[in-house]
Amino acid sequence: MGVFVFLPLILPLTAWPVARLAEQHLHPRTATRLLTVLAVVLALCSTVCLALVMVVGTAQLPGNPLPDGWSDPEVRAAVPYDEVVGKAAIPALCAVVVACARTLWRHGRVRRQAHLALAGLRGTEVAVLPDAVPYAYALPPGGRRTGGGVSRAGAGRGRVVVTTALLDRLRPGERRALFAHERAHLAARHDRFLLAVQLAARANPFLRPLRTAVAYTAERWADEEAARAIGSRRTVARAIGTAALVSRGTPLPTLAGLAAPGPVPRRVAALLGPAPAVHDWPPVFTAVGLAAWGAAAGTAVSAMSSANAAVTMVLILHAATPL
Repeated sequence: MGVFVFLPLILPLTAWPVARLAEQHLHPRTATRLLTVLAVVLALCSTVCLALVMVVGTAQLPGNPLPDGWSDPEVRAAVPYDEVVGKAAIPALCAVVVACARTLWRHGRVRRQAHLALAGLRGTEVAVLPDAVPYAYALPPGGRRTGGGVSRAGAGRGRVVVTTALLDRLRPGERRALFAHERAHLAARHDRFLLAVQLAARANPFLRPLRTAVAYTAERWADEEAARAIGSRRTVARAIGTAALVSRGTPLPTLAGLAAPGPVPRRVAALLGPAPAVHDWPPVFTAVGLAAWGAAAGTAVSAMSSANAAVTMVLILHAATPL
């Protein structure tokens, strides 16, 4: 196995440059998709290798249920640093599993509570709440079953949730920008991108810059879609600035909203400038292009390293297991 089993744990560092440059130089749709794919693949590879190292550490514990041959000196000699890193991997992997499970549980709980709170309202795309607290967010579909079927609040394409307190602070054009922004979140299912990178960051802390970047680019993606829908970039910029001053954001990081994560001044400045060019992949001979290829190479090496370590571990343990 050599060092291959440890490489995926640190190779997420290769994605740091593109996380920052993608925010500035890529179309937000391209940046969101690229960074999410990188984060998910790197997180899966690092988790697989952490699990492989944990198997080695488990074999060293007294009274473990694994075959005795797995703790033979020959097996330990084939896996480097098994006595130290192997045992340390056990609590590390447990922490990853608990963190990811807690994130999924909290995400599901908040969404269920939001759908239940809207169950008594008419099943329209927009839910206006008579609340003195100004906020708005996009609630994806997924209501729980009530009686004979799925509640109307959770059906269709999801709902835009906004309070009267926020609408009272926006001009008519800014209200149209708000609704266009939230509809863009629902249409592109930005909640899935946000949840994926959040789970990836829980699996490997080195992926936190990608989580932060995707939280920003997803908002920028919705900003651009809203500007295209209403035909005024300046109006969307004003709506974002106003909402950011008075809004409390969203109840969960994976629920997108007009004043959700991302430096608001940068979003406003981007909208006051020209629309970004659309590229499926950044040009090679640019800073962001080189960073993207570097991250892609790091991801490929991570995938090959985890595959190599997994195959090697299977062969070692198969040879050590008595038939």
